[in-house]
Amino acid sequence: MSDKSYKNWYSMSDMALAAHIGAFVKHHRLEQNKTQETLALEAGISRSTLSLLERGEAVTLASLIQVLRALDQLQIMEGFVVQETISPLALAKIEQEKRKRARGKKTNESDKSDW
Repeated sequence: MSDKSYKNWYSMSDMALAAHIGAFVKHHRLEQNKTQETLALEAGISRSTLSLLERGEAVTLASLIQVLRALDQLQIMEGFVVQETISPLALAKIEQEKRKRARGKKTNESDKSDW
């Protein structure tokens, strides 16, 4: 791809990915003109935890989610949506098992009245 914003995520180390996430958080914090102290308070974490996150250090997933929520950036969770797909063969089997017509109600001779 010739797009300069394209990154090969697979070739990046875990530390580089964590640093990229930290840069994302810091960018949006500064864009919203919030101090680390303010954002940490809104997210319910310590300022030092936020600082670790922004530097690409290890923090818990729960802390990251709290920060994303405080920054109103939870839309990035769309990347984690699992869409179930069904194979064409399974779909054909389901279609084959569907009812094609209705049956009339059968009456039993024993249900009839003797009148």
